[in-house]
Amino acid sequence: MNDVIVHKIKHNLHRFAVSCKWVIFSILVGLVVGLCGTAFCYGLIGATNIRLAHPWLIFLLPVGGLVIVGLYHLLQNEKDTGTNLVISAIHSGDKLPFKMAPLIFISTIITHLFGGSAGREGAALQMGGSLGNSIGKLFRFDDKDRNVMIMCGMSAAFSALFGTPMAAAIFSMEMISVGVMYYNALVPCVISSLVAHDVADYFGVTNEFFLIESIPKFELKTAVQISILAALCALVSILFCVSIHGAERLYKKFFKNPFIRVFAGGVFVIIATLLVGNQTYNGTGMNIIAQCIEGTVKPETFILKILFTALTLSAGYKGGEIVPSFCTGAAFGCLFGNLLGFSPTLCTAVGMTSVFCGVTNCPISSLLISFELFGYDGMPYFLLAISFSYMMSGYFGLYQSQRIVYSKYKNRYINKNTH
Repeated sequence: MNDVIVHKIKHNLHRFAVSCKWVIFSILVGLVVGLCGTAFCYGLIGATNIRLAHPWLIFLLPVGGLVIVGLYHLLQNEKDTGTNLVISAIHSGDKLPFKMAPLIFISTIITHLFGGSAGREGAALQMGGSLGNSIGKLFRFDDKDRNVMIMCGMSAAFSALFGTPMAAAIFSMEMISVGVMYYNALVPCVISSLVAHDVADYFGVTNEFFLIESIPKFELKTAVQISILAALCALVSILFCVSIHGAERLYKKFFKNPFIRVFAGGVFVIIATLLVGNQTYNGTGMNIIAQCIEGTVKPETFILKILFTALTLSAGYKGGEIVPSFCTGAAFGCLFGNLLGFSPTLCTAVGMTSVFCGVTNCPISSLLISFELFGYDGMPYFLLAISFSYMMSGYFGLYQSQRIVYSKYKNRYINKNTH
């Protein structure tokens, strides 16, 4: 009997020690990544402000692309696949080098400075994952524990930049394997996310929040309208993913040399910008989202944002795909609302989160983002729309290393990658 009691005491002490270890290291990751994320955010803001003050910088985009490819070549990191590499590191133990963090930091700022169409959160996931993995290596964590550190870093970076700590904590666990959640990472990811959010808030990084002034009563008619919008947003999310991946294949087919490829991509973005006549579709697209929240949008906006983003990222420029997907969804949702005469602002919010869900296959994170960005009053609309978008977007996704473990349509194990 005494041996049993001693065993239980030792077991409980071990669990307590493990819990303390994760609390300490998740705080450390939150602090380090929160500081880096804050610096990254201010770097992007500064680069964007400089570009807006000097629109002629767009003509240097091809040169900026050459600098980016040159940096990756100089540091022998040409085969870097971005967020896909972070996901592969968790799935199959692929190496996630520390140099990925400074490379994506500098390269994304260059992309934004010269007018590439890219986001920031995707880049933050790469930076955070790399930093988390490096801290795990420094303290000699085993492979499984380093995977948790990678997810902590991803949550912290997303939270610091976008100001959505709830969604950030869950997103890194949910996106890796659709249908399976890494719940052992829940406490570390939550702590890292909250700490990084507080660090960013301390240094003045403001949270994104969009006010929906009037939300229609949820009834059969409005439920049907939102369901139709969600189904169409699922198609838009497929178009977004196909455009990004298709453009990448075309670039590699016609421009096999990465230096020529990125230079050509910069030229294409310049030509597209001149044809449009302004730089509305360059950068993240937050300016477009703000207009959509006010209920105004041009019909072609969502198509043009997809085009500009595909031309930029597929050529080899660095940045994220998440905010451009938000922008695309917002523009399509606002257009839908204006055509039907049904609350363009609410449709903008639903479009943002529905397209995000479609491209990432992360319904829980999408729902949490909708609450953190738009409040809880529109909950029935968000819940219904995200559910439909998740189901109807099929097995497409931004990240081709992402694995669909269980079918979206049957209780069946499929374990296939997105396409």
